[in-house]
Amino acid sequence: MVNPNKEAAMLRMELANRLFFRLYQCANMLHKTGTKAVEDEGLTTQQWAVLGALSRSEAQGGMSMGDLARYLMVSRQNLSGLVSRMERDGHVHSAADGRDRRSRLVRMTEHGREVWEVHALPKIQTYYEQALADFSNGDIVHSLHYLLKLLDNMQRLEGREDSEPAETP
Repeated sequence: MVNPNKEAAMLRMELANRLFFRLYQCANMLHKTGTKAVEDEGLTTQQWAVLGALSRSEAQGGMSMGDLARYLMVSRQNLSGLVSRMERDGHVHSAADGRDRRSRLVRMTEHGREVWEVHALPKIQTYYEQALADFSNGDIVHSLHYLLKLLDNMQRLEGREDSEPAETP
């Protein structure tokens, strides 16, 4: 006779494996197809994320490297190289924070804002429309709900219990 608890645990593990594998595939496809969508602007999905974070109204004065790394959930080391390349391309500028000289403040340049608003955003909107084809608004809301729930659980695993719940960008 099969133990129903063991069978349920095995099913849950199989479903979890499928879910996380699909998330892995989606992340890889987002990087591949998202970068293709904005490559004519000289951007990658990582640069798209940085410009998107800096374009928010609450980031108009710039963001510290630490705050930007936490917002994007990347390491400061990875962000540092990315910001350096974006500075080289004229999309962002970083300088010592006037309030805390140990911290670097990253701001979008006028060139970066033009690239973001005039060139990249229309292509990103088209990308979203294509990637979310056949999704109802309800489907999107439900997907977002479950991804935020998963993200909150992952943040607890990382030891970020004291952090704010995951927010919608």
